[in-house]
Amino acid sequence: MLRLEGVSHSYDGRAVLRDVTLDLAERRIGVIGANGSGKSTLARTLNGLVVPDRGTVTLGEWDTRRHARRIRRGVGFVFSDAASQIIMPTVVEDVEIGLRSLRLGADETARRVDRILERFGLDGHRDHPGHLLSGGQKQLLALASVLVTEPDVLVCDEPTTLLDLRNTRTVARTLKGLEQQVILFTHDLDLLADFDRVLVIDDGRVAFDGAPDAAVTFYTDRMVEGADR
Repeated sequence: MLRLEGVSHSYDGRAVLRDVTLDLAERRIGVIGANGSGKSTLARTLNGLVVPDRGTVTLGEWDTRRHARRIRRGVGFVFSDAASQIIMPTVVEDVEIGLRSLRLGADETARRVDRILERFGLDGHRDHPGHLLSGGQKQLLALASVLVTEPDVLVCDEPTTLLDLRNTRTVARTLKGLEQQVILFTHDLDLLADFDRVLVIDDGRVAFDGAPDAAVTFYTDRMVEGADR
């Protein structure tokens, strides 16, 4: 289980996370908040992309401050812009590269790659340049490249932001069907309807923590109040 204890972080003297303590145990957890609320920084603390100034982020016995590489094997991360994660010339190479650090044999590597490409409907594109895929296919490739390593937790930072409605629904269905724990940071409130728990981040703190309907109501009411000031 991911656990945050007393997590605080600042950029250029500006606090973006303030004493956040959380146990993240549920299978589907959503995180919402306005731009600048601190949620993207929070997302990046979960697998050690950001190490907090104070406090700890742990996965079981592992601490992001001391065991970042081990944490990243257990906690996969998907960015909002899939193109930023596509780094190899072809689709198959982009999926394979994530397995290099695991030092699997050639047969096991091929088995995992073939299985994940078929699962995400990308097997017909294996030799195509990843950057020439459609927006939705790029996001599926980003997911495949992370999930091929078989992490326990998947953190997604606004993975549908750049997608149209059809591709948003495809990604949503894909996330719903995963066996991994999913922690989804999003502005798309409709994606959270069947989640187990939703957090609202405001000014670097957890302002609300509860069921999806209650969390969305709290968040939208707060946004309306802010707009009326």
